[in-house]
Formats: sequence, structure tokens, C-alpha cells
Amino acid sequence: MTRGADIDISELEARLNDGARLIDVREIDEYTSGHVPGAENWPLSELSDTFSALGSGEDLLVICQSGGRSSRACDFLDGQGHSVLNVSGGTMAWLMSGRDVVFGVDPK
Repeated sequence: MTRGADIDISELEARLNDGARLIDVREIDEYTSGHVPGAENWPLSELSDTFSALGSGEDLLVICQSGGRSSRACDFLDGQGHSVLNVSGGTMAWLMSGRDVVFGVDPK
């Protein structure tokens, strides 16, 4: 398991269409105000305490607002044995592209 290169939102969309798992590491208030459909909220501030519940054996795509926090989360998760990809540009790039967003606590 390794940390892969960053991906952009076009690749994110393709991977989501193939069933990839997307982890949003923004805080809950940010997440509920608009997130990529299917994104699960795992706040970075709690990740060191909650990451074991992510399980193992599947690739994780990690997103935040613009890419900074998700990069830190990827470094941490990679160190815990997860295979991770950071979404460069983050949720902001997704929103600016005009793609659909979901509001509230439900991933979908």
C-alpha cells in the first residue's frame, strides 16, 4: 500500500463512477454545507482517533476544500498502511466546475 500521485476532479469523477471510496476530511460544518456526492466525512481533526474504522484493503480517495488538509491526511493514512490518492483542487474545484453537490450529513 502506498501513497499515489494527486488526481484532479475529472479523474475523481471517473473513479467514483467505478465505485471508488471518497473520504472528505473537512470539518462537519464544511461537509454539510456542500460535498461531492458519495463522500464520507472523516474530519482531519479526528482522523488519528478514528482511522482504524476505515478498514483496510481498498484504495481511498481523499478530499478537503482545496487539497492541503487532504494531503496531510494522505500522508497520515499512508503511514498507517492505506493506499491513498489526494484530490488536488479539492471540493472547491469540484464546485467551480459546476458538478453536483450534496448538502447535509448524508453522503448521497
